[in-house]
Amino acid sequence: MSLRSLFPTLVKETEIGSVGLRDALESVCWLLEEEDQAGNDWCDAQGYDGYTSYASLDDLPDRFPEFSALKELLDKEAATFAKALHWDLAGFRLELDAIWVNILGEGGSHSNHIHPGSVISGTYYVDVPDGAGSLKLEDPRLSRMMAAPQLLDDAPEDMRRFVYLEPKEGHAFFWESWLRHEVMPNRSEDPRVSISFNYALIRD
Repeated sequence: MSLRSLFPTLVKETEIGSVGLRDALESVCWLLEEEDQAGNDWCDAQGYDGYTSYASLDDLPDRFPEFSALKELLDKEAATFAKALHWDLAGFRLELDAIWVNILGEGGSHSNHIHPGSVISGTYYVDVPDGAGSLKLEDPRLSRMMAAPQLLDDAPEDMRRFVYLEPKEGHAFFWESWLRHEVMPNRSEDPRVSISFNYALIRD
């Protein structure tokens, strides 16, 4: 008898840039939180527990050299991830089509969601205090499992229904945009600062 592992879901974690770049990005994130009135108004209207530039600023790499430097590094890692996924990109290219700041205060979270219209999504972690919310990933087959029994407590990570990834400062996670995920509540009194991004597939 043999067992095969089929249809894997790949998630990439990698360290991005230097401590100096992370520190510079943190300064820009807090500058935006202070000055982006449209973003803060959107957060207040949506009940977002913190600040995000998601609905207000769509050109951060053009505005700030720190984000331009981050984009250059993310582009390389996204291309490497696409190779690991064995994608045939002949006639297409990956393009960073969204990048935004997230600052979550104590108790702040982000509910279960996907990123439609993109192919690769991810998050770069700027400031992760002790107790900051982990990234929860959901098995994409979950809705089709019907009467499947519960797993044993010691089931290996690649067999679990949910996986919780602990963020690290200066690191980024990359995943395919259809993968359902959520940010667990921030249990720290200090803010959790991150930068999320999407890559689309563009025809050359």
